[in-house]
Amino acid sequence: MPKLALAKLERHLYGAADRLRQEGLDAATYKDYIFGLLFLKRCSDQFEAERERIVGRKVDQGVVQDEAQRRYGENPDYYDTFFVPELARWDYLSAKLNDATQPFGSRLDKALAALSESNEDLEHVLDHIQFMRMQGNRRVVGDDACRELVIHFSRHRLRNEDFQFSDLLGSAYEFLINMFAESAGKKGGDFYTPRDVIRLMVRILKPTAGMRVYDPTCGSGGMLIISREFVEQSGGDPGNLYLAGQVNDASAWSICKLNMLLHGETGADIRLEDTLLHPMHREAGELERFDRVIANPPFSQNYTRSNMEFPERFRWGWCPTSGKKADLMFAQHMLAVCRPGGMVATVMPNGVLFRGGAEREIRRKLLEQDLIEAVIALPQNLFYGAGIPACILIMRPNLTGREQNPAKPEARRGQVLFINADAEYFAGRAQNYLRPEHVEKIVTAYERFADLPGYARVVPVAEIADPANDWNLNIRRYVDNAPPPEPQDVRAHLHGGVPAAEVEARRALFDAVGLDPAQVFVGHPPPSPLVGEGPGVRGGGYLDFAPALTDRATIRPLIESDPGVQARAQTIRKTLDTWWAAHPPASSRCPSAATSTPSAPRCWTASSPPSPPRTHSTASNWPASSPPGGPTPCPTSRPCWRTASPV
Repeated sequence: MPKLALAKLERHLYGAADRLRQEGLDAATYKDYIFGLLFLKRCSDQFEAERERIVGRKVDQGVVQDEAQRRYGENPDYYDTFFVPELARWDYLSAKLNDATQPFGSRLDKALAALSESNEDLEHVLDHIQFMRMQGNRRVVGDDACRELVIHFSRHRLRNEDFQFSDLLGSAYEFLINMFAESAGKKGGDFYTPRDVIRLMVRILKPTAGMRVYDPTCGSGGMLIISREFVEQSGGDPGNLYLAGQVNDASAWSICKLNMLLHGETGADIRLEDTLLHPMHREAGELERFDRVIANPPFSQNYTRSNMEFPERFRWGWCPTSGKKADLMFAQHMLAVCRPGGMVATVMPNGVLFRGGAEREIRRKLLEQDLIEAVIALPQNLFYGAGIPACILIMRPNLTGREQNPAKPEARRGQVLFINADAEYFAGRAQNYLRPEHVEKIVTAYERFADLPGYARVVPVAEIADPANDWNLNIRRYVDNAPPPEPQDVRAHLHGGVPAAEVEARRALFDAVGLDPAQVFVGHPPPSPLVGEGPGVRGGGYLDFAPALTDRATIRPLIESDPGVQARAQTIRKTLDTWWAAHPPASSRCPSAATSTPSAPRCWTASSPPSPPRTHSTASNWPASSPPGGPTPCPTSRPCWRTASPV
């Protein structure tokens, strides 16, 4: 049987969504039914594989087949995976497709209930999926649709050995979440953060094995999953990473729990409750502390102080409970639960950077304690349902009370890095996206922590505190990336010609590629004293195109055949060959495609518009020159990044 590829599974799941769209359901409604059936099919198939293994082992030990089936195959204590009772097994449901003694939707509801009751990890996770739910005088999903969905999901077996790589089902689940978020519009933003934004944040935080990672507004769990992937693909043990999250929406909580389970993350601690009112991760009566806190809180919402637990979290100040200004309350909670030496990365609307009143006072206190390390401006229209521009705050806790935060690297203390990346994006049809090169540029600027004209600037806290700035963190105040105005030469507009001053201003660009401007432009002699500089006369200081450039099509061949350009290209090739000879490809130390196994680490999906078929990570996902022990390309059965081992 050929292995199931990700693209094929994605098409299969998309077909299931098409069937439910025929019932008149929108993505916010039908997503739960597809999630439920996908998980039920996966559990049933994997259970059958486990049962065959258990019974086969007992038969080999001399137990009679029927006895082994009865005593061991139906005993939950012998299963490491989920135990699936008979009512929830796919073979049982398939056999009942034509049984009219009860509605088929009722059988699916009983199957999900039986699966939940038999497995403690699934308690309440599947409760909200009800195939018999009524809306008005009709069922939301009719029996015909229920039967057709079961038939549709029966086309592919979902055992581990059927997949091209071990985490294929987790990847497909992420595809579903992305697809539903796109279709749900504003509602999609409640549980989904674009993965390119998450990868940017994770690369800045750099979680490692042994750390505790927390997302207080975890939605579908993408930030936790990608943190786990980063550890695995950097050579660490993802099993030695504690993941915790909290979310206030029951549907999102269920999606997140299933996402964790389908990615093989059974130890994640995901709670359902309002994070500001009732933070649920506690230890000995106190809030748990974490090494990395990463989040995308809901933008601009109200909150209440009634019955709020642990109010000491908000020691930097209280935002107004009305006016939709809870953003900095989430930021304060994250700092309060971050361990000394830890880091916080959170998405925030730009309004928190410059609004006055209580928010200004909170900003002032955060800056006076040197808690903010970087402010990164993001392009607008990156997030579903929120076209407003947003930013990322990078913060480190400071429990010493000193003006300069000892948790920051010494060279960064008392300073804030501003990165203006609001022009770094790919414009999609309905939404903007960060491509790998945009993520790379932002991460590199953060790691260098140095000025880059028009893009990044390191600003002392004293400058931000100056009355002229008054604790305002508006990024354009410190890094203005507006392009300089185009030079306007009225004479050139009227009489033609290229101003020589404009060509000279771009001399560095010509030199970079080895092109002599004289090959493209020719000088025009100064005007005759008898003729003067009247209409129709081009004077000195203006250039014409070379005679060889008779039309637009002749420009490219002239440049490509230029000796200077060819010489520069040859120099670059020789330099690359020299470097390559001195640095043998690290990929040669990875397993070959022939010996690779399905357990090879999953690659990071390239940040590209989700509408066309997705491609997977290439060298653009990581720095061109990875440090020793860092991610290196590997020709396994599927492009991935693996850690180079010392030779």
